[in-house]
Amino acid sequence: MAGMHGSGSLPMATTIKSQHPPSSMQLLVSPCSIEEARQALAADIIDIKNPREGSLGANFPWVIREVRAITTKPLSAAIGDFPFKPGGAALAAYGAACAGADYIKAGLMFAGEKEAELFISALVRAVKDTYPKKSVVIAGYADFERLGSISPLLLPHLIARAGADVAMIDTGIKDGKGLFDFIEESALIQFISKCHGLGLETALAGSLTFGDLEGLRKIGPDIIGVRGMVCGGDRNSAIRADLVEKVKGSIR
Repeated sequence: MAGMHGSGSLPMATTIKSQHPPSSMQLLVSPCSIEEARQALAADIIDIKNPREGSLGANFPWVIREVRAITTKPLSAAIGDFPFKPGGAALAAYGAACAGADYIKAGLMFAGEKEAELFISALVRAVKDTYPKKSVVIAGYADFERLGSISPLLLPHLIARAGADVAMIDTGIKDGKGLFDFIEESALIQFISKCHGLGLETALAGSLTFGDLEGLRKIGPDIIGVRGMVCGGDRNSAIRADLVEKVKGSIR
């Protein structure tokens, strides 16, 4: 695993980042077009995705560039829900970084801790060799059992060792069941604590509702990610600026 840059293996980051205190929650909203992005500008982080291609479906690079042109806020880009194809994921991550994303986010839709660490290391190298200040976000799925993928609760140490920046939990299948249908509040609190102890930022998502916000405040992630909540409950509808403002006001 600890190969030179000229070889086919990947360098492994071995330095664990210093612990940081949790901050107030930031709101990440996921538009799928420039028009929706304009409705989401009150969010702290604008997250470009394409819901038609999956939970973390990738959008086009020109959409990322268009949104980058209208805001100076941090810009995130989902690059996909990946099987174990680290080469394809690394190239997608590099493309999103080149297009202007500050956060490059990928989901691990496969099992195996060794595979996960190799995959994460590939994304980190792809982004940070050229853009060392950009952040790599690694998402595991709360509904991992029905997906046959790695448990997100196993990811913090793997993410930290590989040199990524943010550990995220989302849901992989969008069928009305949300984050709290699969993982208890106490387990999420432990996940956040473990990540912060490793110097990682944290993000929680997964068909969140306004009724979940009180519990999220207790859990204390750095970031909450929403789409359906600010589309009136249907993630396939359009984002509404008034609901973005409502969520942001509710978590402050």
